[in-house]
Amino acid sequence: MEFVSVPKARPGDKVAVLSPSFAAPAVAPRINEQALERLAALTELEPVEFPTTRELGASARDRAADFNAAFADPDIRAVLATIGGDDQITVVPHLDAELVRRDPKPFLGYSDNTNILNWLWTHGVPGYYVGSTQVQLGPGPGIDPIHAQALRAALLTGERLEITEPGESEDFGRDWNDPRALTESGEREPTEAWVWSGPSTSVTGRTWGGCIEVIQWILTAGRFPSDLAVLDGGVARPPTSDFTVRPSAEERKAKRDEQRDMAISLVDRYNPDALVVVGPPFGHTRPQWIVPYGGQMTVDGSAKRLFADYR
Repeated sequence: MEFVSVPKARPGDKVAVLSPSFAAPAVAPRINEQALERLAALTELEPVEFPTTRELGASARDRAADFNAAFADPDIRAVLATIGGDDQITVVPHLDAELVRRDPKPFLGYSDNTNILNWLWTHGVPGYYVGSTQVQLGPGPGIDPIHAQALRAALLTGERLEITEPGESEDFGRDWNDPRALTESGEREPTEAWVWSGPSTSVTGRTWGGCIEVIQWILTAGRFPSDLAVLDGGVARPPTSDFTVRPSAEERKAKRDEQRDMAISLVDRYNPDALVVVGPPFGHTRPQWIVPYGGQMTVDGSAKRLFADYR
């Protein structure tokens, strides 16, 4: 697969804020507005909402039309998803590959946005996994430092950063209907050390992956990348609770350990030479690193260090 180069935005440029899955800003508009204020302050970019950004129940065709319009507009220099969802697989057939290859731009999203990121990957356009305005930018007392650093690197500066452990994590924040959601984080707990498996070597390569549930849908839809080398890589810290299910700290740790051991066991069974690291925070938890999707990362099993290239 030959990948195109994606130019960075510059202060003063416009960035599209879209809802290609669930239109969360319609449910919690103040969270959305605070997210856009923080995005502008951090990056000096001008956020631009499109017709379905706040439209609940917008059709797949209309959501795709906003995505296509963002890539067709030369003034838009990056595209951010407001949040994930559960039906973006229906949006993908309406996306215009010619538009994204003619004027490639960084696309940032995670969870259900794995569908669009994988689609971009298959057309040689890299993006960034993780990051949503409604979860990482809008709620709480501010943008987490590691997220802010990665967001600027992905959108503006393009440097190489070491992915480090922030030392704390939350599975979910305050309910958006709670006024405290605008100023307070959710319940955070200390994190465990990352677990490394495989040879003591350093591997640098182009990334692919995303939300495991969405990857199953991509397989079913026949949209899996043809290059199976994309399967080498790492596993993020998984969430183990939500608003309705809140196990004890011991139960949450046991669940994470079970998931970790299963992931390592399966990779070792089919590819014992693969280098695996489990625990970096780029999944459905917060604080959260933004990582390249189709870009370069280095997994150093000897030094036990992880790096991302945001060029």
